[in-house]
Amino acid sequence: MTEKLSPEIRDIFYSVEKNYNEITENIAAAAIKSGRCPEDITFLAATKTVEPIVINHAVSLGLRYIGENKVQELLSKYDEYDLANCQLQFIGHLQTNKVRQIIGKVSMIQSVDSLKLASEISKQSVKNGVDTDILIEVNIGREENKSGVLEEELFELLEKTSKLENIKVRGLMTIPPICGSKTENYKYFDKMNKLFIDISAKTLDNVSMDFLSMGMSDDYQEAILAGANMVRVGSGLFGARIYR
Repeated sequence: MTEKLSPEIRDIFYSVEKNYNEITENIAAAAIKSGRCPEDITFLAATKTVEPIVINHAVSLGLRYIGENKVQELLSKYDEYDLANCQLQFIGHLQTNKVRQIIGKVSMIQSVDSLKLASEISKQSVKNGVDTDILIEVNIGREENKSGVLEEELFELLEKTSKLENIKVRGLMTIPPICGSKTENYKYFDKMNKLFIDISAKTLDNVSMDFLSMGMSDDYQEAILAGANMVRVGSGLFGARIYR
C-alpha cells in the first residue's frame, strides 16, 4: 500500500504511526498512574485540516474516535471517512442553524453550552428519528471569549436538557485557559473533575456522567491524572496544522 503513495504522504504516515504509538503509551502510563486501566481512557483524534487519507491511516492503526471542529469541513470529508471502523463526533462550537446538517452523521456532539442549542439538537433528532448523545461544555476558566456554560449555571442546564426528546447527556467537556505551568493547568482539570463527580452523585433522568472530555495535545497526560477519561489530541498526532 505505502509503495503506491507519494513520498510526502508516506512521510506523513510514518510520522502519524510514531506519534500514535507514543500517545497511546503516554495515555496508558497516565491511566495506570491515576489508578485506572488504559482501556478506561478514550483517545479521540481532533482532525481539523487533516486530509481523510491521513485520518483513515490513523484509524487503520487502531484509532476509534475522530472529531471535527467545523460543520463545513466535516461535510466536505464525510464520504471519505472510514466510518466502518471509527466513530465521528463534533467537538467545535456549533451554531443552531447548522445542527440539522450533522444530525445522524455524528455519534456525539461535545460542545453543547445552551438550552437553545440543546433544544435544536432535540428537534432535529426527533425529525430524523435518531437519538443524539451530547456533552455539556463548561467554561471552567470563566473566560469571556470562550463558549461553555458557567459552573453555577450547569445544573439548571442539565435539568432542562434532560427533559428534551431524543438526546442523552453523556458527560461534560471543557477547554481550560492557556496556563503558564502544568501545575496551574492541573488545577483547572481537578476543579472540573470535582464538578463531574458532584454531578455524577445527583440523580437526573436522561443524564449519565460517562465521559469527562478534557485535555489536548499539550496537556492530555495532566488531564488524565486529574480524572479525564476522554482526551482530544490533534497536532500531537498529525503534526502542526496546515491552514489553507
